Amino acid sequence: MRVKAPESLTLIARAAEHNARLAIVAREGEFSYRDLLDASHRIASALLEDEPDLREARVAYLCEPGFTYAAAQWGIWRAGGIAVPLPPFYPEAEIEYVLRDSEVSRVVVQDALSQKVSGLAARYRIRVLEAKKALAAAKKPLPAVEPRRRAQIFYTSGTTARPKGAVLTHANLEAQVRSLVEAWEWSSADRILNVLPLHHVHGVINVLTCALWSGAVCELMPRFDPGEVWGRIARGGLTLFMAVPTIYARLIRAWEEADPERREAMSQGARSLRLMVSGSAPLPVTVMERWREITGHVLLERYGMTEIGMALSNPLRGVRVPGSVGTPLPGVQVRLVDESGCEVPPGVPGEIEVRGPGVFLEYWGRPEATREAFRDGWFRTGDIGVLEEGRYRILGRKSVDIIKSGGYKISAVEIETALRGHPDIDDCAVVAVPDAELGEIACAAVVPRQGRDLDAEDLRQWLKERLAAYKVPRRFLVTRELPRNALGKVLKPELAARFS
Repeated sequence: MRVKAPESLTLIARAAEHNARLAIVAREGEFSYRDLLDASHRIASALLEDEPDLREARVAYLCEPGFTYAAAQWGIWRAGGIAVPLPPFYPEAEIEYVLRDSEVSRVVVQDALSQKVSGLAARYRIRVLEAKKALAAAKKPLPAVEPRRRAQIFYTSGTTARPKGAVLTHANLEAQVRSLVEAWEWSSADRILNVLPLHHVHGVINVLTCALWSGAVCELMPRFDPGEVWGRIARGGLTLFMAVPTIYARLIRAWEEADPERREAMSQGARSLRLMVSGSAPLPVTVMERWREITGHVLLERYGMTEIGMALSNPLRGVRVPGSVGTPLPGVQVRLVDESGCEVPPGVPGEIEVRGPGVFLEYWGRPEATREAFRDGWFRTGDIGVLEEGRYRILGRKSVDIIKSGGYKISAVEIETALRGHPDIDDCAVVAVPDAELGEIACAAVVPRQGRDLDAEDLRQWLKERLAAYKVPRRFLVTRELPRNALGKVLKPELAARFS
């Protein structure tokens, strides 16, 4: 007997309108919106068992990027649960932390990954549903799910403590998607390739959910491989691509290592796309310029985070300024404030605060942290920015990227951006080291390009020319590989002593 699910969620209702259109291309095959609706209905039915509604029970899902991932996420939502993604590459300790912190009651797992959760599930009495069996479950009536109900928990990166679970409602997710669809002009004619992990908003919302909301096609790769990505781009047919700066840097390197004929095919394929986006980290100007030389695209930089989705974006149509993250997206309000919460004028750095329907509901199980995260209804991002000529520029994290030295506030991000423009530098990290006289001093760890030599004094002079009237690092460490703790923006005393 055919059971029709109530179309209480806008995303599901829209999918029903697209029906026979192609939705997902993955290693498992090609799947239509009808396939996705059917599979997610069956998974929802298996999750419900004899219950009419999961009533916001937390359900984890451990799946490789692909059709099963999307079906599991939608199935959790349609059953009335809160979806908690588990990255396949997480070690057991991290999976255990997420399961315990979010108080998961059920987990949907792809067969090949079941060993990663079977022991933990038994220990904490978590019900395990194998995706293959759930996809064969008989369909039953599904509950009506109101937009104000909790939908998803994304775990933050945890730069200052253990990761916190940011809870988004269905209304939050819908607001984020509508904003991006309007700003970036998504349509059913679009086709996007996803190479991002599916446990953060970048891959889950900006790519997968925006595509499925729009009736577009989303091609999902299980993991990023430069050669495979270029191969797919060269074949043509894509309209959008989104990635982080590191991915673009690796794609540039792969292009430079290819033979001339192959390079032309790669560049031609990229030129046929209508939009390429970079985010989740500052985009070095050198990467932006080199990508434009190779593909003709000026990468669109945007700014967002787990708790708010996307807040700022350079224009789809218009001038994109290097180093800028543009202006507020539709439906998003942004302000810059000083330490007392008073708004600062243009040209003066301040903490970025955001307000709008896409801002998350709460940190799971942390009411005090939730209260501290807001000020008069504005979410306090902890990022420092400045408004220049009507556009926002990010200076870095208030807690780790702003170095207070002799009364000056120094942006580690700005120094890193400048250093990455040096022709002999492959990578770098700028950090604060305690200083008895100045409180803190800026220090830079730099990785030279293969076969190049670097001199600390030459670097210092080079930076002074590019950061006029700006405090440059007092010490430099030239190293073959960035220390792990330098990347984390924390220097132990023994490492600090190695700076010269």
